[in-house]
Amino acid sequence: MKLSEIYAVLDKVAPKRLSDEYCRLYDAYDNSGVLVDTGAEIEKILFTLDLTHAALEEAKSIGAGLIVTHHPVIYGGKKCLTQEEPMDKALMECIQFGISVISMHLNVDVAKGGIDESLCEAVIQAAAEASDNKTTTKRKKVVELMHPLQEGGYGRAYAVDECILHELSQALQKRLGCQRTHVYGTKETVKKVVSCCGAGADEEAVAFAQKVGADVLVSADFKHHVILAALERGVSVLAPTHYATENYGFKNYFMKISKAIKIPCVYHEDKQLL
Repeated sequence: MKLSEIYAVLDKVAPKRLSDEYCRLYDAYDNSGVLVDTGAEIEKILFTLDLTHAALEEAKSIGAGLIVTHHPVIYGGKKCLTQEEPMDKALMECIQFGISVISMHLNVDVAKGGIDESLCEAVIQAAAEASDNKTTTKRKKVVELMHPLQEGGYGRAYAVDECILHELSQALQKRLGCQRTHVYGTKETVKKVVSCCGAGADEEAVAFAQKVGADVLVSADFKHHVILAALERGVSVLAPTHYATENYGFKNYFMKISKAIKIPCVYHEDKQLL
């Protein structure tokens, strides 16, 4: 398949216009899209959250002509590539071996059924597993968005089955395949959650959690002052790894693409980051 044909499928599920809209509305930055086009015909695709040496080696071993990442391998104003920088070296190796690279970042985060929504669904399911089932209902899911878009959005607030915070942490860790999760706070009973995939938990997320009456804020890569701000407002914090909060949803994206595309697709998982 041609790169343009594959990108059309990728973009249909998580359009780049969503990233553009998010950046425009919320003063963000992104670099999603085609980052390397070697011009080669593509017979296999490797999906991975990051372009690592291990991901590149797997791509080469299976004969993948394209790597689709979540985190853009070229992000800021890069002016040169050097062999000393691991990401640069991987990028140069991709070009050397005729492997194109596409990154699908904020658009997959915010899309309907994307990474942020997938994390929300994982928390809801984990809470149901952590509850004693006496409060489990068939209620309609109501989600409030911190950053709404015309389609989808980022940062979600929602009710869950009543459960104990540490039991929710254990159930979510299992569902995400996560090896470590930090828990802060003394508010043990959880009825409402705010979750933000990746490193989206900042002062605004804490204020949003307080505003909607959330018992816990679920995200990753918390800075100390953000944890402190949450606890001072009576909001507990549940922090899996960054990788775990996004890998779960990016896998869901991979499954949708692998069903829609005509060539073999393989998913690379970096378990040391879970």
